[in-house]
Amino acid sequence: MLGDLDLSRLSRWPDIEAPGLVATDGADRLLLAHARADIAAAPHGVVVIGDAYGALTLGAADAGATGIRVHQDPLSGERALAANAARLLPAAEYRSLALDGELTRGARVVLLRLPRSLDALADMADVISAHAAPDVVVYAGGRVKHMAIAMNDVLRARFSRLDVTHAEGKSRVLIAREPRAATPPHPARGRSGDLEIRAFGGAFAGARIDIGTRLLLDAIPDDPAGGDAADPLIDFACGTGVVAASLALRFPERRVYASDQSAAAVASATATVQANGLADRVEVVRDDLLMRRPDASGSFIALNPPFHSGAAVSDRVAPRLFADAARVLRPGGELICVWNSALRYRPALERIVGPTRQLARNAKFTVTTSRRR
Repeated sequence: MLGDLDLSRLSRWPDIEAPGLVATDGADRLLLAHARADIAAAPHGVVVIGDAYGALTLGAADAGATGIRVHQDPLSGERALAANAARLLPAAEYRSLALDGELTRGARVVLLRLPRSLDALADMADVISAHAAPDVVVYAGGRVKHMAIAMNDVLRARFSRLDVTHAEGKSRVLIAREPRAATPPHPARGRSGDLEIRAFGGAFAGARIDIGTRLLLDAIPDDPAGGDAADPLIDFACGTGVVAASLALRFPERRVYASDQSAAAVASATATVQANGLADRVEVVRDDLLMRRPDASGSFIALNPPFHSGAAVSDRVAPRLFADAARVLRPGGELICVWNSALRYRPALERIVGPTRQLARNAKFTVTTSRRR
């Protein structure tokens, strides 16, 4: 309980709900407890980064913050925050922003939920140290089991002072002060054959092609259906845009649609598409699932589904994507999917999409094609 707000009432919707998957945890509560006095002292200068489902934003509002600036990488997090705010704290004042100078300019207090990726943390810390007020205090917290000493090093490189709290409730907070001069985040660069790859921190696989994606690319047919403006080739959960750019390079007369709910992924895919001179034929959008696409509007979808929901591994993530791919595909449309063989997705693909057969397999991954009933 913080003031009148009961964080236990937060929901994960529209993200998956399942036993063991929570909307808030002890790390959120510990961050808010440590930052409460500073929030009260600077209620108009609060920034929240990495809030999963709204606990930090609504907790800060409950502590008196107004005009809170928020960055959440997944679009589902933004939707969950909006839903939780409407239900639990409709007077909360906040706005969602990209990870850039507008987010952190003049910030006095930053609540940051530590990401798993050190590169993602570096991008967040760069934006804070480059634009926040000189007296900014950054409260960066997480579950101890997901924290690493290297996180301290990332913050120390960008702030002159770093204090580490004692662990409480299996959580810990790092408190950073005195920002050093920093430059805004820029994407890492990589190359594979003729393909230029760009990746901001936190984007899956970074500036390279992972083994599963390479297997998927090798299995794509020589003449996939679709590819015009109304029926583009679709790269679903596009990550850094490797599949989208590869499709556009391989099929120079086709149009491609790339979608991901991650802001870091969309920024990376956009940079990859631009680096390869494909911006005129590849559209990159940030979307939760394929909600912008009409029913039965696609003939070809390529998918490398995630299997994490936040820090938790769940077998319910991919079926949610399969269901929306099935919605978007026309009867007879094709979903090509790569997945870790141990996850055994074929029965789910058969049930949700349609007849499924194996196209390729290696020691770890399987590629299947499913035809929409």
